Amino acid sequence: MTYAEAIQFLYSLRLFGAKFGLENTFKLAALAGHPQEKLSFIHVAGTNGKGSTCAMLEGIYRASGLRTGLFTSPHLVSFRERIQTNRRLISENEVVRLVAELQPLLNQFPADHHPTFFEVVTVMALKFFAEQKCGLVIWETGLGGRLDATNIVTPLASVITNIAFDHEQWLGGTLEKIAAEKAGIIKPEIPVVTATDEPEAFAVIEKVARERNAPLINVGQASRLSPIKKTQKSETGATPVLPLSGEHQKINATLALATVEILQKKIPVTDEKIRAGLSGVNWPGRLQLIQGPTGKKILLDGAHNVAGAKVLREALRNGAPGPDSACLKDEPSRAEAMPGVPITLILGILQDKDWQHICETLAPLAARIFTVPVASERTANADDLATACHASNPSAEILACANLAGALNKSADEDFVVITGSLYLVGEALELLGLSPAAESERGLNEWSVAAQPASTGR
Repeated sequence: MTYAEAIQFLYSLRLFGAKFGLENTFKLAALAGHPQEKLSFIHVAGTNGKGSTCAMLEGIYRASGLRTGLFTSPHLVSFRERIQTNRRLISENEVVRLVAELQPLLNQFPADHHPTFFEVVTVMALKFFAEQKCGLVIWETGLGGRLDATNIVTPLASVITNIAFDHEQWLGGTLEKIAAEKAGIIKPEIPVVTATDEPEAFAVIEKVARERNAPLINVGQASRLSPIKKTQKSETGATPVLPLSGEHQKINATLALATVEILQKKIPVTDEKIRAGLSGVNWPGRLQLIQGPTGKKILLDGAHNVAGAKVLREALRNGAPGPDSACLKDEPSRAEAMPGVPITLILGILQDKDWQHICETLAPLAARIFTVPVASERTANADDLATACHASNPSAEILACANLAGALNKSADEDFVVITGSLYLVGEALELLGLSPAAESERGLNEWSVAAQPASTGR
């Protein structure tokens, strides 16, 4: 089997859609030798900020000397981004081997209950991390939590970043229902840390934690828990700096620090290692600023829901984020990248997102707007996006483009361009801008649709 053939096999699993439930994942993991029982986890759920929080936690524990596993989704360009050890992408050869080893196990499932793409990839990751003898796995949920395939593990700590509206058609149309799905990762007597600030959502998390006797930490209390105070100096006199831009990253960093603190007795980490881990954290596509040789700046941000769009709006109002933003300093992160320069917006959104409100949130910020289709079968129509943007900003110059390449060409002379609306669009931009090797066939693996009603938990 070649790597291309392995990717094609994973593509074929998309035919089975996404089935909510744990039965298949438990069975496939059992057939693979129960790899999850050989590993320790921090399980991370939430609406936004999961990936950034995972990246921070991974950086801290890797700096402390642990061999780390990192499981995240979706990928921006390469499928291999989803499974990393010590922030090194799984190799093509290992992907081929794992696919070949799991293929025969799939024959033990009935045709009408075949494991899905995400279920197979989840067990691939578990098997790989166990073989790699990872000391700790940072484990991000795919969708929701309660019935997500990742929920077959018992972690050292559960983390719920926040609760906002997204995937309502599958998780529920209220914050309470969405919170109940996310809170499904809470395990009996296992501590849970959250940054949820919506009262109705937090009430659900608090209730589930109480019922399961799980210690609950809200990062509103984290200022007294965090091993690094915002103004604390290291032994070298340097203030801790997080190289991720945006005020919201302060919350994610505080959440990560509170998680590290609550696990100090199980996994001790010194302040210096925490600083080292945070200072080296990298998470592309989230307020990622790119500067060309001519001074042109392009900001990439996967603001794929209304809450994410609001975060981006606030960051732009504060001045375009730059690479030197000090997110753990007392002063606000306001990197003066392009003060006073008009914004050109390239916007592509998926149809199943609340694209009207995303347009309403972002369009008023821009002088020129290019709407584009996302390279996805779920894309919103670029003309519809243009109409929605015009309603919110009739004075802007707005043009619907056939594709992202065309929009980049039309904005070539602009000083400051923001590309946003979907992580899929950001991944395509990374390829077109030459910042990541092209892997269009692998970006398509992010596509999914729900194929069945929630199944039983398998327990």
